[in-house]
Amino acid sequence: MSSKKIQTVNKTKKIAILFLMIFFFLFILVISVFRTISEKRDLPSLRSEKKELSVRGDIISADNFKIATSKKLYTASIDSRYLDPQKEELFINLFSIYSNVDYQKVKKKIEEGKKSPGYLVLSYNIDSRNAKNLKQLAFKLIKLDVFISRRVNGTKILRGLNIRESGEKRIFSYEDTLTPVVGYISKYETENGKTKVKGIKGLEKKYNTVLNESNDGLLEGNRDVLSYISFDKNSTIRKRTDGATLKLNIPLKLQKNNELTLDKYKKKLEAEEIIVSIMESKTGKILTLASSNRFNPQRIKQEDIPSLNVRAIEYPFEPGSVLKPISIALAMDKNRIKKNELFFAYNNKGKPNKDGEFPKGRYKLGKYTIKDDHRFKKHYLTLDDIVIFSSNIGTLQIAQRLSGPEFYEGLKRFGYTRKSGIDLPYEKKGVMPKVWQFSAGDEEGKDNVFKATVSYGQGMTSTFMQVLKSYSVFENNGYIATPQIVSHLEHNDNKYKAYDEIQEQIISKKTANEMRRMLIKTVDEGTGKAAKIDGLIIGGKTGTAQIARGGKYLKKYISSFFGFVNDGENSYTIGVTVIDPISTGKNWYYYYASWSAVPVFKEITQNLIKLNYLTPKKDIISNQ
Repeated sequence: MSSKKIQTVNKTKKIAILFLMIFFFLFILVISVFRTISEKRDLPSLRSEKKELSVRGDIISADNFKIATSKKLYTASIDSRYLDPQKEELFINLFSIYSNVDYQKVKKKIEEGKKSPGYLVLSYNIDSRNAKNLKQLAFKLIKLDVFISRRVNGTKILRGLNIRESGEKRIFSYEDTLTPVVGYISKYETENGKTKVKGIKGLEKKYNTVLNESNDGLLEGNRDVLSYISFDKNSTIRKRTDGATLKLNIPLKLQKNNELTLDKYKKKLEAEEIIVSIMESKTGKILTLASSNRFNPQRIKQEDIPSLNVRAIEYPFEPGSVLKPISIALAMDKNRIKKNELFFAYNNKGKPNKDGEFPKGRYKLGKYTIKDDHRFKKHYLTLDDIVIFSSNIGTLQIAQRLSGPEFYEGLKRFGYTRKSGIDLPYEKKGVMPKVWQFSAGDEEGKDNVFKATVSYGQGMTSTFMQVLKSYSVFENNGYIATPQIVSHLEHNDNKYKAYDEIQEQIISKKTANEMRRMLIKTVDEGTGKAAKIDGLIIGGKTGTAQIARGGKYLKKYISSFFGFVNDGENSYTIGVTVIDPISTGKNWYYYYASWSAVPVFKEITQNLIKLNYLTPKKDIISNQ
């Protein structure tokens, strides 16, 4: 083959090899492009979103003080691998200043983070103000080159100080004020890792659903090169909605004054607990519900556990003589008592003392002997005498005139063995004999021991709040008011009434006014004298009962005074219960309500005067 022909063949081979190589590289390029197009890639999204955490609603007093409120918490974190070791000290100093976190704590966190470099939380409890400061600091730290970029999978990445919402914290601004009524909370974690709270007791529990009825805010839209959201018609803007706000009927100033009064008397009487409530007689609005046994919901201690329950509704006890006006009113309303009728005192055994007083009455009822605590200078008592001087014997004789069903249903109408309707959870109802037990002996006209003992508040139990509610009848023309702590709810710029003011007539206006007159006379002349204040209409009834436990009576007492105060314009039903006051030594008589509950009642009334809820008037008359 000639050399010219050989050169031509070689040239052809070279061209063919070149084309094959070009084709091969084109094939590789096409495959690469196809894989790039078809494979899922982790590219930055063109859309961005920002969420704003909503929080639980507030609980606000009638005079606009926040009793309980929620604040957002933020987490401050860094990736310790990006922190420049040369500027570590600068970072710690600046972070401590901007976050208000102790320098040593921050330094210790940084040192611990070096053992396992990576994500490091510097604080979980940054409040809103400090979070705002730290967000500004984060930009400054980048400019100061406090954080250095690193290459990850060939990509240069820079991570600095990160501030994010982590949840909420419940704040009780006035510590133990209005406890245990306001209740307490516990924390839980949501699906997205945020810390939220829920109510466990008190108002926090009762209104837990509406307090937590919230929606997080949302900003969503296309982002620009700086990752800021640019808004257009396709963007999403959802305003943050916090939970409902509870507005109470209780003013903080009045509540606090009354709590201080209880603290003083608890110490003086050496009582286990003292409970007080003030309610508007006509509306049922609770202006005070206070206990001497309180706690700080943010720092509950072991010794606080007995104080967590609202004993005003969760502690049934034998009410004692405060039930007598209820029993007598039921008979009066059935016209079972004649005008100017006299009742035998069963005190004719023995001679009168030097003051002309006959021995205390003794009434035989089957195998039981029922006694009176008061001595009388006569053998026959008027209805006024029975109420004013708290005669067991007079009261039980009147109760026998009611049939079993009349007595049973009458007590239930007054609210006994029924929940009071107050807006608190875990309310107890108390117990009393069954209707058939009250009915035994009705047909034969025999005395019934169950009617007898229950008529003066023994052999049955009720709660403090049930008694308070029942006494509103005498200051409200025979109508009963339902106690309510929350006035209204505020949510989404709307107001919602927390309850309907539905009142039920229990006894006639005539009966209510007649019992009211006798209760006023009880304060003027009888066992409630120590409650009297010139210029005010005050009526009420004392009650002292032994504490029963395990079927036996203990040498411990519960002393109560329930009544009303009226200045001619404003009317309040007030209850005071002293649980186990001292009854030994020189102060043994403190277990009598006239020496314990009545003085507390008077000082609570004076607090109402001091804070302008009542105005004594010289010319006031009791039939207003």
